[in-house]
Amino acid sequence: MPPAAITPDQYYSDLQEDRKEAMLRLREVIGAAVPEGFSEQMSYGMPGFVVPHSVYPAGYHCDPKQALPFISLASQKNFIAIYHMGLYSMPELMEWFTAEFPKHSSKKADMGKSCLRFKKPEDIPFALIGELAGKVTPQQWISHYEAVFKSKR
Repeated sequence: MPPAAITPDQYYSDLQEDRKEAMLRLREVIGAAVPEGFSEQMSYGMPGFVVPHSVYPAGYHCDPKQALPFISLASQKNFIAIYHMGLYSMPELMEWFTAEFPKHSSKKADMGKSCLRFKKPEDIPFALIGELAGKVTPQQWISHYEAVFKSKR
């Protein structure tokens, strides 16, 4: 894992060489696919795409100083991780993704609640990740987030 980066550019430049190409490609694929209104920034030590405070001033309920997270990337010790909050909380999105994954990979999806893990960069289905990134607009994410997460508070 790279040392604590302040900006996404710093995070990516500090990556170990065997992960850099895949991480930069994920950044590019996701950045090109996320709908307008998401912003790339650091959140919880990871680069990712968030709903910025300029769009959603309330921020993230766990820490309102943080923008509302949506997709984050991380180079962990043993894998590359993609954290997609919609997969965690939108069953229809999870169903779509798990049905599509075998069409893009011969591997079994290694998933947690919101986490996709790839031990080998060559196993990342970049086109599918791009498609996933484009499925939810910032407004849809805000509405869903407020209905699911904020209603529990």
